[in-house]
Amino acid sequence: MFTSHTQSPSPPLHSPAVELQSVTRAFGNRTVLKDITLNVEHGELFGLLGPSGSGKTTLIKLITGIDRADGGSVRLLGEQMPKLAMLQRFGYMAQSDALYNELTAKQNLQFFASLYGLSGSDRNRRIEASMAIVDLLDHLDKPVAAYSGGMKRRLSLAISLLHEPELLVLDEPTVGIDPVLRQSIWKELLAMRDRGTTIILTTHVMDEADKCDRIGLIRDGHLTAVDSPAALKLKSGTATIEDAFIVLGGGGPA
Repeated sequence: MFTSHTQSPSPPLHSPAVELQSVTRAFGNRTVLKDITLNVEHGELFGLLGPSGSGKTTLIKLITGIDRADGGSVRLLGEQMPKLAMLQRFGYMAQSDALYNELTAKQNLQFFASLYGLSGSDRNRRIEASMAIVDLLDHLDKPVAAYSGGMKRRLSLAISLLHEPELLVLDEPTVGIDPVLRQSIWKELLAMRDRGTTIILTTHVMDEADKCDRIGLIRDGHLTAVDSPAALKLKSGTATIEDAFIVLGGGGPA
């Protein structure tokens, strides 16, 4: 949760939190995303579901401005992306942990907090609150090199929550996290959504997809269906999201 101290003017209320228009992205002669058009509304918890290599992470990188589309447009909170100033308005957890292993968890958090304009008691409060959510408070002073893989994922999530962002983008946030903590993290994500935070995440876990307000099914660079979990199951004539994906997405999730 990232608290921006230099917030840009909010977009008009009718403007989507994320707006993609005819977005394409290619690497060499391989087109990874093909004519993607999608709106994510303010306060929505939106999931992207698709097999490995379907384009989910590439789409996330375009939304956050880490990568640039070859065609079409990407707008985030009313601003054309990529735009460096937007870093203080959204939180991002990548699929791979971007941590400084030689530093302690607390030092990592202090570094990222400074990037988001957090300092003093506000910074300390947010560090403790974020680490409590991922159940790592007792490991604040431990070097990250001594963390397990699952602990590193949890620390990466804590960093993405630091500044209480307007929009949170999570790329497979619960991979490697035990079921009990995963349940606790989802409870917090749903509470954030209820408080108005927009959340976009990728997942391979079917019960997580079921918790989303809407899901985008993506395969071979195409969005094959976008709707609520209940509507997707109804549309596909199936009882589970996994079966709905197979019918509407053209294959099984990886």
